[in-house]
Amino acid sequence: HVQLVESGGGSVQAGGSLNLSCTISGFSVSRASMAWIRQAPGKEREVIAGIDTTGVPNYADNVKGRFTISTDNFKNFLYLRMNSLTPEDTAMYYCAADSSKLRIFAWWNHREYKSWGQGTQVTVS
Repeated sequence: HVQLVESGGGSVQAGGSLNLSCTISGFSVSRASMAWIRQAPGKEREVIAGIDTTGVPNYADNVKGRFTISTDNFKNFLYLRMNSLTPEDTAMYYCAADSSKLRIFAWWNHREYKSWGQGTQVTVS
């Protein structure tokens, strides 16, 4: 049974950094398409980073150069390293996956991802 569990969120001052982790069970991260998706109050869901089995990461323009998505195939984890955080990064962050797809071309579309975690809150002040 597929399960995604995020951790690592919290409160940080502007300019600070956070590392998010996603523990994955029920499938192998090395054979799935993965993403980090966030949603701020009153705003649409936003796919901020995606990575599939090609290993090539993709980023939304507003996080490019600040955030890094990566996987640990041995531990079966997904990570998001976030640097230079701003108050605009405040949101609930979700780990998401489609374990049936080796590649997702529309990686920016949150509807492509069929499995989601419960989310971890990131607050930047």
